Amino acid sequence: MSKGAKGGSNWADLAPRIGSAVVMAAIGIAAIWAGGVVFAALVALVSGLIIWEVTRMLAPSEGAGSNVLATGMGALTGVAIFLAGFLSGFYALLILWGVALVGVGALGAGRDRVRFGLYAIWVMMAGYGLTAMRLEGGLMVILWLVAVVIATDTAGYFAGKTIGGPKFWPKVSPKKTWSGTIAGWIAAGLVGLAFGGVLLMLISVLMSFASQMGDAAESALKRHTGIKDSSNLIPGHGGVFDRFDAMMGAALVLTIMYLHGVIVAVGG
Repeated sequence: MSKGAKGGSNWADLAPRIGSAVVMAAIGIAAIWAGGVVFAALVALVSGLIIWEVTRMLAPSEGAGSNVLATGMGALTGVAIFLAGFLSGFYALLILWGVALVGVGALGAGRDRVRFGLYAIWVMMAGYGLTAMRLEGGLMVILWLVAVVIATDTAGYFAGKTIGGPKFWPKVSPKKTWSGTIAGWIAAGLVGLAFGGVLLMLISVLMSFASQMGDAAESALKRHTGIKDSSNLIPGHGGVFDRFDAMMGAALVLTIMYLHGVIVAVGG
């Protein structure tokens, strides 16, 4: 293969990636702006689809039984997250952890039931936090978080493709480089500075790192199961978890802050 052809292959996924991103951004911005039940429904849908993917990846058998289990867990997760967003912390956590335990029991014996439980709790807590923070923190806090994650992903993608260099965590995420990782932190810090000053800039770098760890966690799951994408639902991105793993990583940290009484002040 020629050097030019090889270089072109590095960008082969750019067009569908951008197209899908534009569509998802339009839907996401509209839902974020609407807030309330509209945003809660979108978060519940995304979270439910992620659990559907995770269940399919870790289910102990193939075929109809596995599909029924995945569909049931996805639907149950979506309903639970939608309801939890409008409840107090205790009752919300009771519902979410209860659903996670149902999934753990349904998967049967084996190490993957524990792995499922950890990923399920992560996704459910993150989804709950997004809904709760939109209700209590307002529009700007979600716009800020989304901007941080997009800036991290975009800067990391282009820096990794153009600069390259040493790998960040080759055993877990072999495509990620230190150049892309650091570029993501810088981009996120600039977003925080634009939204609210130096303190928010520092928090944004933390959220950037959390988003990268979300990406790494999903990569670890895919390596464990031996698959390339969590599904093929989104052109250029693979599955829903492939696209929203970073958001869920950042949202989990935001949820932890929220549950400890910290609501990030954004935009004055």
